[in-house]
Amino acid sequence: MRFEFDGGVLIYKRDNGYKFLFLKREEGFLDLPKGHIEEGETTEKAAVREAKEESGLDVKVDPFYRYEISYWFYFGRDRIKKKVTFFMAEVPKNARVEISKEHIGYEWLGYNDAMRLEKFKDTRELLKNAFDYITRKEELERINNEYAELPKAHADWDLSTKLVKGEGPVNAEVMIVGQAPGDTEDKNGRPFIGRSGKLLEHLLNIAGIERNRAYITSVVQFFPPKNRIPSKREISLCRNFLKRQIEVIKPKVIVLLGNVAANELIGRGNVMLHHGEEIRRESILYFVTMHPAAAVRIKKNVPVIEEDFRKLKRILDKLQGKSTD
Repeated sequence: MRFEFDGGVLIYKRDNGYKFLFLKREEGFLDLPKGHIEEGETTEKAAVREAKEESGLDVKVDPFYRYEISYWFYFGRDRIKKKVTFFMAEVPKNARVEISKEHIGYEWLGYNDAMRLEKFKDTRELLKNAFDYITRKEELERINNEYAELPKAHADWDLSTKLVKGEGPVNAEVMIVGQAPGDTEDKNGRPFIGRSGKLLEHLLNIAGIERNRAYITSVVQFFPPKNRIPSKREISLCRNFLKRQIEVIKPKVIVLLGNVAANELIGRGNVMLHHGEEIRRESILYFVTMHPAAAVRIKKNVPVIEEDFRKLKRILDKLQGKSTD
């Protein structure tokens, strides 16, 4: 038995809906750009290289999308298990495809046609997952574009005027919600990248969560000058946008960092009394902990928040059916 690892890219464009690129093989089936990971390559680099070699397209993959397919096949007498990690990339409507010699043609297919013509169940499941992801991503973009215009609607606006959008997969199972972006986040346009962000990454590692597999955002997604706490009115103005974002992402678990997040989403305003608690509301499990900034400022809080994230790991392992021994 032998194991092989490949990287591939599902390439799409917007052209009266979404169209996906399929390569035609002489054997009579449709294929996607994919191939072996060469020595010294990451899976992503291998996938991008294969996309270029097989389609002629230079692609930039979505930094948060991953989908794995595993299957067995025989090569002669050898039984081989292949694992393919697919990325996803959007290309311009007028992108020019130049296929490799191992293919006899190509076709851009809409979702329904692709699902009808594709012979392999694994690829149909990939398409289903990808189409759902793209649809959610587009809806989240619409929400964020509307959110970014909010300062213009209020003459007395006292927050930053630059939206710091959430970051992560739009189908993430875990969502992290803090209070509001800080100065570093405001300048760079990304959530949790300052000192609190570095501690958060450490805490996510404790919980067994890769940062790029969680969706990270805040109750208020504009910087409050001097890092002040957002006012009740400011939280109220931003409330519906966070609600809509949650409805699109549909997380299984939301980690609430600090008093503002816990009070806003589950009405628990004193985190020091409730940290480490899990509360289920409808289909979402909320987990309460202090904000990393509280541990950055007060070092004795570090072991407390670390223990909270160890508990979070046990909760996530249980939800995923893993042993917690």
